[in-house]
Amino acid sequence: MKLPPLTIGKFTAQVPLVQGGMSIRVSTSALAVPVAECGGIGTIGGSAIPVEELQADIRKAKAATKGIIAVNIMFAMKNFYSLVQGSIEAGVDMIVTGAGFSRDIFKIGKETNTPIVSIVSSPSFAMLAEKLGAAAIVVEAKEAGGHLGTTVPLRELFPEIRKVVKKVPLIAAGGITNGFEMAEMMDKYGADGVQIATRFVLTKECSVADSFKQAMLHARKEDIALIKSPVGLPGRAIRTPFVEKLLSQADLKAKECKYKCLKKCDHVYCISDRLTAACEGNIEDGLVFSGENVFKMKEILTVREVFDQFVSQAESMYKEPGVTYPGAVAQ
Repeated sequence: MKLPPLTIGKFTAQVPLVQGGMSIRVSTSALAVPVAECGGIGTIGGSAIPVEELQADIRKAKAATKGIIAVNIMFAMKNFYSLVQGSIEAGVDMIVTGAGFSRDIFKIGKETNTPIVSIVSSPSFAMLAEKLGAAAIVVEAKEAGGHLGTTVPLRELFPEIRKVVKKVPLIAAGGITNGFEMAEMMDKYGADGVQIATRFVLTKECSVADSFKQAMLHARKEDIALIKSPVGLPGRAIRTPFVEKLLSQADLKAKECKYKCLKKCDHVYCISDRLTAACEGNIEDGLVFSGENVFKMKEILTVREVFDQFVSQAESMYKEPGVTYPGAVAQ
């Protein structure tokens, strides 16, 4: 059965698939545009980059597609509101935000007619986001990559939030690697769409260094670890040499705070330096955030191939009575 479209505010994606916004400079217009062209929601990672750079990339994306372009900005950023306002001025279609919770963002969204999408990991924050005016809510569970807000698996967390969110689209995120799991989340669990991130790093269009992709491509299940982030949240990452040192409690403190990017930072290491190093190809010293199920991904595809694969697999199972979902993760 054909998958339904996903409507967020005044925008409708023909494919209910949102590309996660990964920073720093992992999700740029180079990735977001082909996702939007395929009928999904393409997302630029807007955290920890200069406002002017973000605006230029948004304008580049908007000039290249008539599809939907979002920007993801962590609330933990010191210049969060400057990045939000700058994105809106540059013509972004919607703002996605997590890693903390802002009440004021909903007022900005209402004043500028910009849909605000909240990433949450608990029923209480989901209820609050809906009450304050979120246009959609992303339920991000423990299987996700990067900063995590919960230790609860997606198939346990999502039903609890589905019970309390009734008025706006609810999007499932965390560890989804194929279209069978997409159909499962939409059909069995009642998701209005899914968000995936790690799978999109392993595309030809993603602009990170090839060594970054190879680190993901060759990662085994035991190569994925939980680390402490200076943001104050746990993070899921690949065991690079830097991460191994971090896990062994080596002294990795930065000698100076060059960026002053976070509202609160424990300075255990400079996350901006480490993410940038990995993005540029220095895996030895870099931090490679990754979803829990990256070990299942064995090839680099084009964005179009990812969409074709997800949609064909999902539509082969979606709304089929009594169906079981091959490839779905057993809990």
